[in-house]
Amino acid sequence: MRRWNGWGDDAVNFALEADALAFLAQRIGAGKGRQDATFEQACATLAPSRLPCHQLIDTSAPVRLRNALGQSLPDWLKLRYGRIGTAPDGVAYPESPEQVRELLQYAQRYNVAVVPHGGGTSVAGHLTAGEGAQPTLAVNLTRLCRMAHLDRASQLATFGAGVYGPDLEAQLRAHGYTLGHFPQSFEYSTLGGWVVTRSSGQQSLRYGRIEQMFAGGSLETPVGRLEIPTFPASAAGTDLREIVLGSEGRIGILTEAVVRVSPLPEYEAFHAVFFADWTHAETAVRELAQARLGLSMLRLSNALETTTMLALAGHKRLIGLLEGWLSLRGCKEGKCMLMLGASGAKPQARAAISAALRMARRHGGVHVGRKMGDKWKQNRFRNVYLRNAAWEHGYVIDTVETAVDWPLVEPTMRAVEAAAAEALAGHGEQVHAYTHLSHLYAQGASVYSTFVYRLAGDYDEDLARWRSLKQAVSHAIVDCGGTISHQHGVGSDHAPYLAEEKGAAGIAAMQAIFRHFDPQGIMNPGKLLPKAQT
Repeated sequence: MRRWNGWGDDAVNFALEADALAFLAQRIGAGKGRQDATFEQACATLAPSRLPCHQLIDTSAPVRLRNALGQSLPDWLKLRYGRIGTAPDGVAYPESPEQVRELLQYAQRYNVAVVPHGGGTSVAGHLTAGEGAQPTLAVNLTRLCRMAHLDRASQLATFGAGVYGPDLEAQLRAHGYTLGHFPQSFEYSTLGGWVVTRSSGQQSLRYGRIEQMFAGGSLETPVGRLEIPTFPASAAGTDLREIVLGSEGRIGILTEAVVRVSPLPEYEAFHAVFFADWTHAETAVRELAQARLGLSMLRLSNALETTTMLALAGHKRLIGLLEGWLSLRGCKEGKCMLMLGASGAKPQARAAISAALRMARRHGGVHVGRKMGDKWKQNRFRNVYLRNAAWEHGYVIDTVETAVDWPLVEPTMRAVEAAAAEALAGHGEQVHAYTHLSHLYAQGASVYSTFVYRLAGDYDEDLARWRSLKQAVSHAIVDCGGTISHQHGVGSDHAPYLAEEKGAAGIAAMQAIFRHFDPQGIMNPGKLLPKAQT
C-alpha cells in the first residue's frame, strides 16, 4: 500500500546499514529518531469540508489527507509531525474528460480553487491547498489511465493523462514499444504530471525530455477545451504545446496526451568509469556530450557523492578491493564516478559504448565494467527510499537542481554546496552535501545537489532549517545564472525566484496567459507565480 507520510510502497524498505550510519555520524553527527504522528491523528487535525455536495466529490478526512501534499520536505514535515494545516476540502476522481469539465464548471459556480493531482510526487510544492476563505478541490486524475490509441506508422500513442509510469510502459511493452521516460519518480508519477512540470528522465540523452515526447493532446480549461493536434513539425505561429508544457495546472487540466514512442531496445547496457578528479571527469563528459555518440545516459558524480555511494553500497570487503585497485590506477581520494549507458540496436549501442570508453580513457578514465551499472539499474527507482530510512534514524535528505552552460557548471556546484553549509551552520548544524550531473547537453549540464542533515525533532525548528537551506541554495543558483529548475518544476517553493529568470516582460506574458484561460483565478493558485504576481 502507498505510504501516506513518506515515499513509495510501505512494504518496500531500503535500510541504512550500520556502516552507513557510522559514515553519516562521522560527517554530521549522530541522528536521533522520533515518533511520528499516526494517520488517525493527522486526519483529526483537518477542518470540516466547506464544499457544497457533489456526486463526484469525496469529503472524507482519509481521502483528503492522502491527496493533501506531495513529497517536498515541508510536505514531509507536515505529515510526520501531524501539522497538516490547509488541506483540500474534497477530492474527485474523474473517469472521463466530461467529468473533468463538470468539475471545473462546479468550481467556477462556487468559486472553488482546483488543484490537479497525479501521482503526488512533487518536491516543489505543487499540491498544497491555498490558505484563506476559498475552499479547494483536488482533482485526482489517476483513473484516466488507458491507452486509447496506438499509431504504429507514426509511432504515436494516446493515453489518459493520469497513467502511472509502470502502467504506461506495460501497455506499450505489450505492443513492442517504450516511451523511455524514466525519472526517479517513475513508479509513482504520471504522464500528465511529467508534461505539466517539464520532467526529464534518466535516459533523456536517447529518448529526449518530455517536451520532445509530447506531441499533442487535450486540456480542459475554465473557458473550454483546448485541443492540440499532432504534427511532425509546424511553422504555424505559436506552438500551443509550449503553453501546456510547464503550465503546472494554472491554465487547466490535461486529460489526454499523445506521445512519441520508440520500439523496445534490442540491447541496453550501463558501465561505470572512474576518473582521478573532477577536472578530468568534467572535461571527459563534456566531450562525450558534444560528440553525440548515441548514448542513452551520462551521469557524473563528484568526489563526495562517489564516496557516499560507495559507503552506502554495502559489501564492504568488495568495495575495499575495488578502491584499492582504483588507487593503483591513479583514482584515489578525489575520484569521480561516471555512469554511461546505451540502448537500441545491439551493434549501434555497443559501438557507442566502445567509442565512449575510448574517449574516457584519453582523460584517464578507468573502466570497471558493467556490474556497478547493473546494480544501478536494479536500484534506479529504489534509492529514493533512503529518504524513509534516513528519517527513521533522525536525518533529512533534500535536493535542489538547476542547469547551466559548461563554463558555469563547476562554479555553480561549488556555490550551491557552500551555501548549504553556511545556511545549516547558522543553526549550529553540519550538512553532508554532494552533487552529480544527471543530464548532459552539448551546451551545458544539469547540476543536481543532495543535502543530508540532522532533524531537530521540533517542527518549527526543522521547518526553519529547511527554509534557511532552500533560500540559500536558491539564491546561489540565481546568482550563478542557473535556471531555478531543470526537472522538478516551480510549484510554490521555487516561485519567488522565477521573476529573476523570466524578467518583467516574461512574467507579464505568463500572467496574461493565465488570465485568458482562467479568468476567475481558480486553477492551482500560488503555483508558478506568487499570489502577489498572479
